[in-house]
Amino acid sequence: MGDSGRIANANADDARPSQSQSRSESWWDAVVVGAGVAGSAVAFALGKQGRRVLVVERDLSMPERIVGELLQPGGVRKLNELGLSDAVEGIDAQEIYGYAMFRDGKTTCIKYPVEDLDEPIAGRSFHNGRFVQKLREAVRSVPSVTLREGTARRFLGPDASVPWKDGDPICGIVYKTGEHEREERASLTIVCDGMHSNLRPSLFPSEPKIEKPSFFVGILLRDCTLPFPNHGHVVLADPSPILFYPVSSEEVRCLIDIRAAKLPSVASGALRDHLENVIAPQVPMSLRAAFLASVRDGSTLKSMQNKSMPAEVYYNPGGLMLGDAFNMRHPLTGGGMTVALHDSKLLCDMLQTLDNFEDGFETAKATSAFHTQRKPWAATINTLANALYKVFCRTGEKWSDEMQSACFDYLSLGGIYSTGPISLLSGLNPRPFVLIAHFFMVAIYGIGRLLRPFPTPKSIALGVQLLMGACAIIVPIIRAEGIRAVFMPCLVRKPKQAKAEVTATKKTK
Repeated sequence: MGDSGRIANANADDARPSQSQSRSESWWDAVVVGAGVAGSAVAFALGKQGRRVLVVERDLSMPERIVGELLQPGGVRKLNELGLSDAVEGIDAQEIYGYAMFRDGKTTCIKYPVEDLDEPIAGRSFHNGRFVQKLREAVRSVPSVTLREGTARRFLGPDASVPWKDGDPICGIVYKTGEHEREERASLTIVCDGMHSNLRPSLFPSEPKIEKPSFFVGILLRDCTLPFPNHGHVVLADPSPILFYPVSSEEVRCLIDIRAAKLPSVASGALRDHLENVIAPQVPMSLRAAFLASVRDGSTLKSMQNKSMPAEVYYNPGGLMLGDAFNMRHPLTGGGMTVALHDSKLLCDMLQTLDNFEDGFETAKATSAFHTQRKPWAATINTLANALYKVFCRTGEKWSDEMQSACFDYLSLGGIYSTGPISLLSGLNPRPFVLIAHFFMVAIYGIGRLLRPFPTPKSIALGVQLLMGACAIIVPIIRAEGIRAVFMPCLVRKPKQAKAEVTATKKTK
């Protein structure tokens, strides 16, 4: 999937509005579908370039989510570069300096490697809804950007009287507001309507493969102090991890990962029994009383399905995708918003070279390198999240337990053994070769421990299982992202645009 791509063989000039349309107030430079993190960021940046932008969001009330609450330092840096640094001000956001990890009575703390940066930077954690509303306030402050509530239903093609079909240039959207449908035509349509995207199925011949590895159950803890203030906390519990991090000066978010095809029933009390009897005994003692109080109260309990989806490379005149509609990874490492902000900044920088987006072919040409330029950066964060989740889950197999133990002890060594991996997780230095190097260094470290003080047939067999298990974890994830695209983006073949080029050449002669 990761290396696949397609481009609509459509007349590029069909995507260009007529002279009267381009002068009409009803024709936007861009329509952005979705006003979450990615949608708000790209709309703000395009508005600051002087573009006329319409943003259509299905629900403009404050979101209530249990993820999207921790922005890594790399994401904070992109937020600043986009001119949106105020979005984390005035919402009681907490600075995050690193992570604490707990496993079988042992504890280690890993700091973000920010000492050598020109301008030291910390991560930020907050209530997602407050952050998103601040982003939307920033969008509203740009005179050339309009924000409306509505649900996108379908795309518009060059001829409004003919329904858009796969392969046609995208020239805007039809969206529903109240009981009425409205058409909004635009030179560029950017789809950012989240993991439950209405428009994604229209863009691909077949729905991209979406994995559903687990659920998150989220609660809020009050009247408690984290063992390591201003740090994320990861408890390597059995069978899967538990996360803690501050979301305000008085609240701590707890996310319990549950690996199951179906979540235990809330109505029958099965979920509460699981949290009290299986999870609570594994929670650090200093947080256990607050954890149990929140579980028994139940008023802050929420759940969500975790999803993972590699980015499908998509080319179509007049259409682009960003955010969770385009690419998802397990939320364990909090990398989603960092990827979304990086992609938004990259895309807007590419579009800044254009006077306007009226020529669909020229717009597609200006952004043709978007997928290859984002891939190594985004794929590193995606792969780290999905691989770490597999390592941090206990399967009952001896090699898996050894791999997790080796990972914990490897990070506890400090120095390059912790700064390398945490620089990847933080989004400050997401390089795929560094990720692969450290992943297999963990495996080799684990094998080396098994063979000390001298190898035995049993330890050798376990070491082989560990190495094979490590390969079984990382190789499918990298393959899904696209091996060439991740490690050798310069070798990725650009999609053929022959028909569009010929047409455009004839028109200019």
